[in-house]
Amino acid sequence: MFAGTRLALGLLTVIPVRPPAELTRPVARRAMLLAPIVVLPVTVLAGLAGWGAVLLGLPAALAGLVSVAVVVLGTRAMHLDGLADTVDALGSGKDAEAALQIMKAGDVGPMGVVALILVLVGEVVAAGAIVARPWGWLYLAVVVAASRAALLFGCLTEVPAARPEGLGALVAGSVPLFGVIVGWLLAGAAVTAAAILAAQPYWYPISAVVAAALASAVLATIATKRFGGITGDVLGAQIEIAALLLLVGATLG
Repeated sequence: MFAGTRLALGLLTVIPVRPPAELTRPVARRAMLLAPIVVLPVTVLAGLAGWGAVLLGLPAALAGLVSVAVVVLGTRAMHLDGLADTVDALGSGKDAEAALQIMKAGDVGPMGVVALILVLVGEVVAAGAIVARPWGWLYLAVVVAASRAALLFGCLTEVPAARPEGLGALVAGSVPLFGVIVGWLLAGAAVTAAAILAAQPYWYPISAVVAAALASAVLATIATKRFGGITGDVLGAQIEIAALLLLVGATLG
């Protein structure tokens, strides 16, 4: 349990932890299942920072910017990097080997830049609207943490790694279908409970959770067909897309 927690913290946050002695498949599975929980210190801080900005009288957009900035800094911006690389690779029209090289190169193309701008603008605007709600700081924290459940579809046992090295190879195929279902049900229950506390009708968060889960599953399917499996970049893209959908859903009603 603690090895999986340390692996999840080391992979998904800037919180300094001692790495596990062994990176086994059970450790990787526990790390992915615990992902929404271990990121809570970062997301709670993001929610409180945005709420503090609202209390200081800053416009909602700036409050959202503060919250998103905390999440980005607390996660090393690696999920955004994965989003940009994945969009560039998918949009290149090249074969699997060449597309994987695009993701590995590290630079960002025009399609990746546009994807980053659109996603970040959407997240900032949505986060600003959420923290202005009653208990909005907590709702934001839960929503962003729940977006990490997107990793479960990428790590489903039927989904292989696209290459033999990297983060994708470490965690690919580590989570059984039962774990995916339970993980998303728990994430959905947490988001719905936070939504009710924030005075939002329950059907909005439930719809957003369903959309985020479907988007995560679809992206994993596309990556498997296009690249031969998932990579760390694809996992990052899954998180950012799920986060955007959940954040937008939290603004409705």
